[in-house]
Amino acid sequence: MKLVVFGLTVSSSWGNGHATLWRGLLEALGRLGHRVTFFERDVPYYAWHRDRREFPGHRLVLYPDWPAALPAAKAELAGADVAMVTSYCPDGAVASELVLGTRGTLKTFYDLDTPVTLDRVRAGEPVPYIGAAGLSGFDLVLSYTGGKALTELQSRLGARRVAPLYGSVDPAAHRPAPPKPDYEADLSYLGTWAADRQEELDRLFLEPARRRPGLRFLIGGSMYPPDFPWGENVFYVRHVPPAEHPAFYGSSVLTLNVTRAAMARMGYCPSGRLFEAAACGVPLLSDDWEGLDGFFEPGREILVARSTEETLEALALPRADLARIAAAARERTLAEHTAERRARQMLDLFAAPPLPAPETARPLASVGGD
Repeated sequence: MKLVVFGLTVSSSWGNGHATLWRGLLEALGRLGHRVTFFERDVPYYAWHRDRREFPGHRLVLYPDWPAALPAAKAELAGADVAMVTSYCPDGAVASELVLGTRGTLKTFYDLDTPVTLDRVRAGEPVPYIGAAGLSGFDLVLSYTGGKALTELQSRLGARRVAPLYGSVDPAAHRPAPPKPDYEADLSYLGTWAADRQEELDRLFLEPARRRPGLRFLIGGSMYPPDFPWGENVFYVRHVPPAEHPAFYGSSVLTLNVTRAAMARMGYCPSGRLFEAAACGVPLLSDDWEGLDGFFEPGREILVARSTEETLEALALPRADLARIAAAARERTLAEHTAERRARQMLDLFAAPPLPAPETARPLASVGGD
């Protein structure tokens, strides 16, 4: 099968979660005998932090602007079995128009940012990666978020057939690794800075650091502002490339996951960081959100914190208890949350008969807002 994707990025892991997910899917799809052509606009901020260019068995097309990409896009689509546009594709609206006008391909949209998409639609704001017709023209809409988000994608954006395709991990890339002194921590947190995570990060990470000055806390990630409230025992690594994630996690006694506010409100939206850390054999502490127990069992495979006190309780647990939790989470992840498992789920969804196309496209304006 040949799949053509118009996405955000696969070449740079800086400041986004798309690249790591797609790298795992590409590896898995390649092992299963399928080929992907990935179109990525060559923007400066990813070019400056590009950490991968080659994807054996697949093709990466870096283009400066949409007119320059168009000839290659048309040529690739002419021989494609499946065409896909993803959220945050810089040319998502025009790429969708091209895809929907192509004959003989399964037309799909993959929203890796569904809570953000729906927040904008509810507020009546434009969604730049979705065209005026919404999602009604696509044969299949995949969502990184499950639960009630699936129904909203239908009611607000006109999607006909919707299915969840959650985050995943490539166990070959994320696995137990020896600790490194630069990453040693009692509690670590890996994630790009986001304003809507700051309140939870303060409650579950920074305040525990203030109360336990004898412990070491470590943050890894980009875009942290100059006025971020660092403490004397809170250390920082500006960017941790994917190849260093296993060592980063493996140097922690415990690692924290904090979900973005829109995703936490929506529920059923597990961060890929959860699966990465679990695959690396590190005990997980997470904020709470609806649906979390569908991915990991609280108390047995993951620890959940809703307050500073619960973070402190987790930090006080015996190492043997933490090791048992980490082992159970790794076992669950390797059984249910690998990139190969998601790739097979994707292929099964592609193989299902498409629903009939609507007689007329449903304008986005008619389904947005409350």
